[in-house]
Amino acid sequence: MKISNIEIRMCRHAQPLMKDTEMRDGKKSDLEFLVITFETDEGLTASTFGFAGRGALMAGEIAHSIFKPFFVGRDPLYREKHWHEYRMADRWWNHAPIYSYGPFDINCWLLSALAANQPLYKYLGAYRDSVPIYGSSLVLQTPEAYAKEAIEYKTRGFNAYKLHPPGKYDFDLEAHVAVRNAVGNDFKLMSDPVAPYTFEEALRFGRELEKLNYHWYEEPLYDENFHGLRELTRILDIPIIGTEVIAKHPYSVAECISTRVVDMVRADVSWSGGITATLKTAHLAESFGVQCEIHTAIYHPLELVNLHCCAAIKNSEFFEVLVPYEYFNFGLKESIDVRDGFAYLPKKPGLGIDLDWDFIDNATFKKI
Repeated sequence: MKISNIEIRMCRHAQPLMKDTEMRDGKKSDLEFLVITFETDEGLTASTFGFAGRGALMAGEIAHSIFKPFFVGRDPLYREKHWHEYRMADRWWNHAPIYSYGPFDINCWLLSALAANQPLYKYLGAYRDSVPIYGSSLVLQTPEAYAKEAIEYKTRGFNAYKLHPPGKYDFDLEAHVAVRNAVGNDFKLMSDPVAPYTFEEALRFGRELEKLNYHWYEEPLYDENFHGLRELTRILDIPIIGTEVIAKHPYSVAECISTRVVDMVRADVSWSGGITATLKTAHLAESFGVQCEIHTAIYHPLELVNLHCCAAIKNSEFFEVLVPYEYFNFGLKESIDVRDGFAYLPKKPGLGIDLDWDFIDNATFKKI
């Protein structure tokens, strides 16, 4: 089988539900994304969404200029070969954004699973058929808003809730206290302040989270601040988790694990370099007895790929989705099956749920 053509769509959600205030910098992304389709000489096709940062036009041109010529003519089943050859190609003056390789790698895996007539997670090597789900907030305006949302998703059966606070120490602490008081002590809570603090603030905040019985403390300092994170990991009892925006998984993450920069690591199919990199990072972590928690991929067609990976990884506790859930539930003909706090894997071959091409056509503003 050979990849005969690649179509790249640059897309913008026509009616996004997000508000400007729900992003820390006050600028919503307008939910721009790519849809990348592989055609093959054997008639099989595969399509996936791709993250596009703040602009699909830029991301699409990078995909077209770097990745289309790299992949056309290749056999999608030679995923490991492509991985290593692209690693060298990227070093020779490509230096593409961390999210660029992911959708191309995903499509290789989808074509392989389709050729084998297996659901993706079973083609990867299934560990389970459902994964506990948790809700991960956007940036909200009041502590009460976080508390209200946490109660909502606890009521909906989610297993945990994670706060993304605005990064102002006093407000952030008030919000974390409000959420714990609202949901009680029998519900798992996590904190992801996304690196707003000094080391001293991060340490004090972590001690407060320990008093509140939070489950983990995510990216209190920038992922590349190895020294500061290592000190927090050494001093605090609450697990420190990070590495979601570190480039060059799994090689860069190996240092974080072996020298205990963090207690747990992150990876996902979008920002870490596709399914190949996600599995490499997860298996590396497993060999050290470390959890690899899969990071949200935002858009539900990509979240579904994440879910397939979660189902093939033992050392991952949860499946993460951003909330409000409805904001990002687009692009699939059917919603991901969520029941009783678990996300269930589809049984059809490949991705298992068809993409919503009517939605995609309406969102497309350029094709190349």
